[in-house]
Amino acid sequence: MSLDLNGQGAHTVLMTSSLTLRPATTPADAGAVAYLSELDETERLEGSVLLAFSGERAVAAMSLADGRTAADPFARTADAVDLLQVRARQERRSVAARRRFGLGGLRLAA
Repeated sequence: MSLDLNGQGAHTVLMTSSLTLRPATTPADAGAVAYLSELDETERLEGSVLLAFSGERAVAAMSLADGRTAADPFARTADAVDLLQVRARQERRSVAARRRFGLGGLRLAA
């Protein structure tokens, strides 16, 4: 994986498109998480991870286990990280409610 930002691939992404949030579930998603972690110079996010996409491009990720984030430092990602934090809180509340009501094996639609 090359991070050469001085070549033709160097660019700045503006967050003008809508954001999509979803769990990282595929091998391509795992690659996106690894790439964002490397770009952000942070330890790779492990476990359940939420991804934020601007169009087709992953711009931020958040670990549900510990709340750590990794975001593209060359894009405006503050809104994406904020939305990931809100969604992570919703997910934690949903898990707590399922446990409280004995529905641990059931998953509510998001």
